[in-house]
This record gives sequence, C-alpha cells and structure tokens, in this order.
Amino acid sequence: MSNHTQQIRPMVVERGEQLYAYIRGSVRMDAFARIADRLPELVNWLAGNNTELAGAPFFRYNTVDMDGESVIEAGVPVRAAPEPEGDIGVAVLPAGRYATVTHVGHPAQLVGVVIAMHEWAAREGLQWDMTVVDGVEHWACRTESYLTDPRAETDMSKWEIELAFRLTD
Repeated sequence: MSNHTQQIRPMVVERGEQLYAYIRGSVRMDAFARIADRLPELVNWLAGNNTELAGAPFFRYNTVDMDGESVIEAGVPVRAAPEPEGDIGVAVLPAGRYATVTHVGHPAQLVGVVIAMHEWAAREGLQWDMTVVDGVEHWACRTESYLTDPRAETDMSKWEIELAFRLTD
C-alpha cells in the first residue's frame, strides 16, 4: 500500500451528462503544456461567442500512454452548445458513477493521487470504465477539473483539483 492512500478520501458519486466545449490534442506527458496552454484560448473563445460556462475548466484524458502520446482535451462545461469552429469542438461527458477526489496542492503532485486512486479502487472492488490496448489506457471518461481560478490564486500549491474517473456500471 502506498503512503498516498491515506492522504486521499475518494467518494463514489452519480453524475448526469455534461455538455462541454473542447480543444483536443495528442501529447506526451512531458509536453502537457501544449494542451494545457490552450485552455485560456478556449475560455476566451467561449466568452467571445457569448457562451455561458457551466463549471470549472478541466482536462479529459481519452487515452493515457505514459511512454508515448496521450489524447487529451482541454474542456469547459457549457450551458448550451456553441457552433464548433476550427480546433474547437462540442461533446458530452457521459452520465454514470464516478470515483472522485479533490486534491489541494500543486498539479505535479497528481501522479501520486492517481496512484492512490487506483489502489483505493482495487481495495474497494471497483472497476474503471477503461480498457487497455497495447499498453494504452482508453477511458470512457476521466477528468481533472481545476476548481481554483489561477487568476485569483497564483500559488499552485493552493489549487483545488478534482479528479473524476468513470466506473463500470
């Protein structure tokens, strides 16, 4: 058992569908900034198109490949679908049961939180809505939501970040 396990308190919650706008990219984890740095572009585009936001910005991990490229979306929940344009698309986060945990601290610490989430789910007998193909994780829905506005709190060690991993039905 990892020492991270005692530091997290996951919960299983039921979530409805959530409409969102996104910019998708294929990036190596050591080049995550290539997709992360596009989030302000998306937020500004939504504001410029008078699209009402419906929650915190997030990253959706469609695939996770720690040794290669992962397919990740920079996303923002919206109340109504804007007309997609260029790199910006619109989709729906699926309804279902999710294991969630809120981390307070620097985003670089999330690797340990993810490890602890996996350990916790294994102990609880929970299974992710995810398949592994050739060593690459393919997730039905795995998000990392940034609950803290970086414009209001510049100290990343104080950020609140919620992880939500969809569970099998």
